[in-house]
Amino acid sequence: MSGSARVWVRAAVAIAITVALVALLALWRPSGLYLWLKAAHVIAIIAWMAGMLYLPRLFVYHCEAQPGSGQSETFKVMERRLLAVIINPAMVASWALGLWLAWDGGWYSAGWLHAKVLLVLVLSGVHGFLARCVRLFAADRNPYSQKFYRIINEVPTILLIGIVILAVVKPF
Repeated sequence: MSGSARVWVRAAVAIAITVALVALLALWRPSGLYLWLKAAHVIAIIAWMAGMLYLPRLFVYHCEAQPGSGQSETFKVMERRLLAVIINPAMVASWALGLWLAWDGGWYSAGWLHAKVLLVLVLSGVHGFLARCVRLFAADRNPYSQKFYRIINEVPTILLIGIVILAVVKPF
């Protein structure tokens, strides 16, 4: 089995184990389940944000690489794996767990949650844009500059600050 195939198998196994554990907790419904799922939500968000902050940084360096070079090809692999193995599953887990927490906690009518969901939708849009950039780099058709990626790298951070303040402080 090639190195790439092993990476995908390990990622699939990790995701399957995580899904199975969350499903078992949801079926078992032990006392404190809400807190366990909240912890899983926070972990998923940390993984999602780590990837969302690292991927544009990879793009900055990828802009310096000559298309078709060994360095460019390495960046393509790193970007694809980061997106597929970490960022995408973490986003799905963040959304699934967050929606469950909102439903179970009875937060759907809270104004702070509406604002938080709006910011998370924007963050998901940035995620989609970065996924498009991965495809453009893979095809050696990147239209953006290093400066653009340095600026876009700040957007997830700004969104994260707003999301955390809304979730923790619940100002309205």
